[in-house]
Amino acid sequence: MSAEAIQTVKDVRRAAMDLLARREHGFTELARKLSGRFPRELVIEALTRLREERLQSDDRFVECYVYSRQQRGYGPVRIKSELLQKGVDSELIGQYLLEQDDHWDELAKEVKERKFGASAPRDNKERARQTRFLAQRGFSMSQIYPALSGKN
Repeated sequence: MSAEAIQTVKDVRRAAMDLLARREHGFTELARKLSGRFPRELVIEALTRLREERLQSDDRFVECYVYSRQQRGYGPVRIKSELLQKGVDSELIGQYLLEQDDHWDELAKEVKERKFGASAPRDNKERARQTRFLAQRGFSMSQIYPALSGKN
């Protein structure tokens, strides 16, 4: 490997570390970002080394991402869709979304109450509006219906 290639791999590593210092990134997401600035084979080589050194971890990324989006009131359907778009393996996503499965019903209820209050919708038009809102936030119908009931 020439000195120029070693410098280039170091440049890729430095750029990747700059991104990782700001927040966790998935392997595929980092590769996409860096491939615009560096040759793809050098990006993959540098990221593979970072993964082996546990400086980049898809597990950590998914865990942080799910927690962050959950704290902002997003449901599992939307979070899964966003992670798939970022190139994360669906099995890995399932591990983190299923672990917290019992929290989603309560989160849907909290989000609904924050936006619309604790009482059940007055009529079908209002029920449809609240249902659309929660669905756009990424909650499934099995999570939305109990949230709309207005019961504790």
